[in-house]
Amino acid sequence: MTSDAMDRETLAAMIDQTLLKPNVGRIGGAEWIERNRDAGFATLCVSPFLVPVAARLLEGSCTKVCAVVGFPLGYALTETKAEEARRLVELGAVEIDMVMNVGAFLDGETDLVARDIEAVARAVCGATRAEGVLKVILETGHLTPEQIGQAAQLAAKSCADYVKTSTGFGPRGASVEDVRIMHDAVGAEVGVKAAGSIRDLPTALAMIAAGASRIGTSSGLEILAAFDRGEAGAAGAPEGSGY
Repeated sequence: MTSDAMDRETLAAMIDQTLLKPNVGRIGGAEWIERNRDAGFATLCVSPFLVPVAARLLEGSCTKVCAVVGFPLGYALTETKAEEARRLVELGAVEIDMVMNVGAFLDGETDLVARDIEAVARAVCGATRAEGVLKVILETGHLTPEQIGQAAQLAAKSCADYVKTSTGFGPRGASVEDVRIMHDAVGAEVGVKAAGSIRDLPTALAMIAAGASRIGTSSGLEILAAFDRGEAGAAGAPEGSGY
């Protein structure tokens, strides 16, 4: 999909505008939420302790609250991840981005990884899957192309609603090839979220064209402003880490 094939509202609704900086507290978080509240983003993705603030400030908005679980390393105990997710949902998070246990996956412990994801899925969505959205972060910078596809399929079979590329704190951010592999692996039934070092409109559009149905970024307002200006030139390659 290109900028010619979507309107501003559609683009905004594909963005998880993200604030996961370790040096932002409730005051700065509340100010950031207020600035982003009415932009039409799918979610505002915040650190766990900011969820109550976000839920209060986003009440009545079309934008939902997203929070992270097992972030950013993914190696917490399954019970810890599930309890964190359950509590965040109680506090107002509608979408949860959890980090896969990458070490266990690389060791071939796929049953452990599947149980990990399934436990969080139950905490987020309940037995009926009627509410809540779970995104599973693969941290693709640690994986080979073949492993990316395998991990995406495993997450999809374990009740993930989306598979996600990166935390933004790993070896690298998202790449177009990561997104393409993940999309091919999960098909149309599971979404793909590209995240990590997506800071401009051309890069966001390149990820969408490759199959991303959600974009994680801290530059959502800048991306929308560029869309308003009609700036959709060649995408720059994501570099480094962080949102």
